[in-house]
Amino acid sequence: MSTYSSFNLSYAPGVQSLVPILYTAWADHILAPTEIKTLRRLAEEAPFLTAEDKEALLQWGQPTRPPSPHLFRYWEVELQRAAEQLPPETEQSLAELGLYMAQQASDNPKEWQAPDILQYLKEIEAALGQVSLDTHRFIFNLPEPEPEGQAPGTPKAEDLQAVLDGKFAGLRKRMRHLLSDPVFRYQHHSDKTAHRQQVLQWLGMLAEQGLGGHSYPFAQGGQNDMGSYATIFEMLGYHDLSLAIKFGVQFGLFGGSILQLGTARHHKKYLEAIGKGELLGCFAMTETGHGSNVRGLETTITYDSGERVFVVHSPKEESGKEYIGNALHGELATVFGQLIVNGESHGIHAILVPLRKDGQLLPGIRVEDCGPKLGLNGVDNGRIWFDAVRVPRTNLLNRFGEVTKEGQYTSPIESPSRRFFTMLGTLVGGRVCVPRAGLSATKSGLAIAIRYALKRRQFAPRHNEPETLLLDYPSHQRRLMPKLAKTYALHFALMELSDRFVAHEQEDMREIETLAAGLKAYATWFTTETLQECREACGGKGYLWENRIADLKADTDIFTTFEGDNTVLTQLVAKGLLSKFKKAFNEEGNLALLRYVSNRVTTAVTQQNPFAVRNTSRVHLLSEEFHLSAFEFRENRLTASLGQRLRGHIKAGASSYEAALRCQPHMIALSEAYVERVVLQAFQKAIQQPMPATAKETLQTLYQLYALHTIESHKGWYLESDYMLGVKTKAIRQEVDRLCAETRTWAKVCVDAFAIPEPLLGAAILQRRVKS
Repeated sequence: MSTYSSFNLSYAPGVQSLVPILYTAWADHILAPTEIKTLRRLAEEAPFLTAEDKEALLQWGQPTRPPSPHLFRYWEVELQRAAEQLPPETEQSLAELGLYMAQQASDNPKEWQAPDILQYLKEIEAALGQVSLDTHRFIFNLPEPEPEGQAPGTPKAEDLQAVLDGKFAGLRKRMRHLLSDPVFRYQHHSDKTAHRQQVLQWLGMLAEQGLGGHSYPFAQGGQNDMGSYATIFEMLGYHDLSLAIKFGVQFGLFGGSILQLGTARHHKKYLEAIGKGELLGCFAMTETGHGSNVRGLETTITYDSGERVFVVHSPKEESGKEYIGNALHGELATVFGQLIVNGESHGIHAILVPLRKDGQLLPGIRVEDCGPKLGLNGVDNGRIWFDAVRVPRTNLLNRFGEVTKEGQYTSPIESPSRRFFTMLGTLVGGRVCVPRAGLSATKSGLAIAIRYALKRRQFAPRHNEPETLLLDYPSHQRRLMPKLAKTYALHFALMELSDRFVAHEQEDMREIETLAAGLKAYATWFTTETLQECREACGGKGYLWENRIADLKADTDIFTTFEGDNTVLTQLVAKGLLSKFKKAFNEEGNLALLRYVSNRVTTAVTQQNPFAVRNTSRVHLLSEEFHLSAFEFRENRLTASLGQRLRGHIKAGASSYEAALRCQPHMIALSEAYVERVVLQAFQKAIQQPMPATAKETLQTLYQLYALHTIESHKGWYLESDYMLGVKTKAIRQEVDRLCAETRTWAKVCVDAFAIPEPLLGAAILQRRVKS
């Protein structure tokens, strides 16, 4: 028979028998691990396949080499043609269809009538799992089912999902399918070693799918697409968070440090192997004695001009690298330390240090296991020390600083301070990604808690009457509905941050760094707070491991302190905002001063007049103009008053450091106000997208709830600032109650729009019948 080239589409009978199975496996444009295993087993064991048949099958069984669109379309045509000719008495299954196609292609159809061949094909079909109903209807040309009746004005989850999924809808769908594969099923590991091995195995499967190198250049096997990498990381947040973090350490921190801090020689040598999971590595920055204070790291990277090597050394026990992911599996580490050349320190730089060869630690390397943790026990965190480890000169990641063979230091950035912040700025991707995975965990927790509250009943108004659903209690609505609204708000804000980060060459990177720091802190604190509320809202059931919230809480708790301690990050945000405020005055002088005074006067006249501060009309309270004015007023007032306080302390003789210490709570409040205003505007922008009217109305309600609940949470500040009177804050509280009740109506639709597959939710509480 003919060959299997897509340019010659006449297949041997053996391949024809498998076309229905191949088409179904690739119908969602992803070959999941179970499908890969099934096809490879078929290629090895199927007695009716020739060697040439098996070779073709193995080619189509590679997840990174899908059938071409031309070939896939050919399969569709042939399958539908064969399905039309299938005898009426024959069962409409992939196995029967494949057998029929083989018989039609064979010179000896009788040899394909053997019962064992049909039985083998049925076993393969069963091993692939349930065929998508849409795929089955398409192949056999079955009519679409009648749509379920829906009351007018009811929003559809799929409409909201389309808005949430955005431009990466295809990738999100692929990740949902992949992570729903049985090989990714959750397991409860009491032994951290077994958990780590499971996560390492899963990591290899993701690498085999080609997902590891998405942000790397095309030349190194990547897609040069940071946006898709961030989306993959976000989707992993719906699964075991240990896998998400292991993925981020390997491909984001370790591989990303080489991509961002290295040059072509490093990219060519390492990135492809890293993306394939063939070279595991670490990102060794934090030390026992220095975490947030990166400038104070004590590890030394000293150049030996005689041997033309660097000597990497931990001068004392507290200088050891702490909490390093991949420490027990990694072969290579990006190590940050003080670069010393000819006795002169040039500040923090990074160098690649080999840790292991053939699984054994190299001389001068000491690694200790961090041991069991509150969560993320599938990640092999460890401590690393270096005892005068000699490393080739070319291992220095030299994008921002190079040392010649003769021992001369050069850098394209003359200022050591600017060089330091430029280097750290290239690594801000972690702060963009971490809150997205954290928000995925938040969505999972809310989906579990809200769906449970729509099943669980407690107390009846009268004897012999049905008990009341938990979500029908206003107190329960108050617990969960504002958090659902804020989750939507943060989703849109984080998507906007990601878009700006990916296109950062078109704007000031410092603004993106400030926004990333603020959103990371705000969103991960929200994750911790929300998952605790979800746990309590589910009562004792929420405390059981089988209902998932326990793991979500434990695994995301660390998100508030890694990739930057949240309290430190909020102070960085405040300093960035003050610098921008100061810069405007320095550059524009009297013009900026006049504008500032004018804005204060305008605010006093338009927003703080006797009518505005007591305006309780619903139209006013629900208006975007009022929301934005209130959020901006808080941010601007906190910025100006913080600047005045710092200036006053410095004038009184305090150092800048001392002045900042005295104003820390004020700085944290400013950071919060800034982020809340950014989130509000991102939500306002999202609502303007084209979408069905019912979806827009639902998002409008969620937006209004986020805006007014946020204002309500700061009502004391607004009252102190004479921006509102008590009659207005009381009206806002009543409006929040009404919006909570309205959101409750569509709460299930809103969480269904997260489109979290049931295997990923993994909560037994949603599968069992509860008291009704």
